[in-house]
Amino acid sequence: MAEETRRHIPVEDSEAEKEKAEDTAAGAETEKETAAGSAENEAEADNTAEAASEEQKAEAEAKAAEEQESERYMRLMAEFQNFKRRAAREKSDIHAYANEKIIGELLPVLDNFERALQTESGDLESYAKGMELIFTQLKTALEHAGLEEIKALGEEFDPNVHNAVMTEDSEEQEDGQISKVLQKGYKLNDKVIRPSMVAVVRK
Repeated sequence: MAEETRRHIPVEDSEAEKEKAEDTAAGAETEKETAAGSAENEAEADNTAEAASEEQKAEAEAKAAEEQESERYMRLMAEFQNFKRRAAREKSDIHAYANEKIIGELLPVLDNFERALQTESGDLESYAKGMELIFTQLKTALEHAGLEEIKALGEEFDPNVHNAVMTEDSEEQEDGQISKVLQKGYKLNDKVIRPSMVAVVRK
């Protein structure tokens, strides 16, 4: 009976040791799993921190780009305002001094008229000749400014440049031709500023 007891004791010890070994292995596995989980958590934390850092960097870059665009817009607005002021000033100067050149050319004509009016002379022929010279001077000054007389007498009637105020018969001219010029017409730089007032032949 004592021998059977002795035989059974080692078996129980062996099973206890086996259970202890299994518990130790399970504990080690648990520790490994815990360590692995901790490593994963650390990796996730690192990834989260890196993502947050990238997001902050992107936000900073976007903010810098927005500030740069805003600064560029303000600069463009300032330049545009300066351009508008400069254009308005130039336009005002053009209106104020547009006639300066023609007035400068007409001043000698005005001077000659004053001299002619102040001269007392009984010589009508000389006076008429002086008036003719002043007229030529005036016409030349106006031609320099772009004035051009519209041809009318003997020309075909053109409603774009002629204004027919009467019709008449004529043996010398064809139907539709201008027989008389009642008032001369003029163009300024190819723009009609006054049409010729004419009489037109009708047969």
